[in-house]
Amino acid sequence: MHFHDCFVRGCDASVLITSTANNTAEKDSIPNLSLEGFEVIDEIKTELENKCAGKVSCADILALATRDAVSFQFQKPMWEVLTGRRDGKVSLASEALANIPSPFLNFSSLLQSFKSKGLTVHDLVVLSGAHTIGHGNCILFSNRLYNFTGKGDQDPSLDPTYAAFLKTKCRSLSDTTTVDMDPDSSKTFDASYFVNLKQKKGLFQSDAALLTDKTSNKIVGELQKSTDFFKEFSQSMKRMGAIEVLTGQSGEIRKKCGVINS
Repeated sequence: MHFHDCFVRGCDASVLITSTANNTAEKDSIPNLSLEGFEVIDEIKTELENKCAGKVSCADILALATRDAVSFQFQKPMWEVLTGRRDGKVSLASEALANIPSPFLNFSSLLQSFKSKGLTVHDLVVLSGAHTIGHGNCILFSNRLYNFTGKGDQDPSLDPTYAAFLKTKCRSLSDTTTVDMDPDSSKTFDASYFVNLKQKKGLFQSDAALLTDKTSNKIVGELQKSTDFFKEFSQSMKRMGAIEVLTGQSGEIRKKCGVINS
């Protein structure tokens, strides 16, 4: 959720805004339909407003909650979160579609997307490791199983045994079932995403794309151990959390995260 927020108008909590009769917000765009946990952010916001009204932005709550969600299994904060972000006043589904990297992208398009946000090839690979948690919709990768080049074929860069397993979950190109992004380890934050990737078990084309470039492939190889991954992830998350932030008098501090102040 934090990643999807920061790539559209910066880390301004625009992803949390609810659509209205006059505006389809980011939350309802195709890349964001798999996001969940909005009610957790709302609960935190309610508590904070009761204790210190108008002080803590939804953008900061999202950045802190992301850090704590990752850190919980380790029972210690995994990185420092700088605060002081303010909340944006604009949220457009069309901008989410244009800015959030698609799971169908090749390496050069992925890199261009990250560079446009001030991030590096190193950040691209490291942050992709967040796919160690959660699940993906069959629609976002079933073309790799059933129609990769438009001839009813399978993606040759996908491990055949893993592809066979995925076919038992996604029965057709239009199946909307969800599948763990990191087989056997989807609830644990660890480096298994990178281990699986080297075994050609990346779920999305955008995962597999990381092996098609010499530099990124080398970085994947350097992140096979969880200790190495955690260290790098902490640094990349700090950089991502600083994308185009609103400070000072820019933006606002929303009273409710889903609604722009009137």
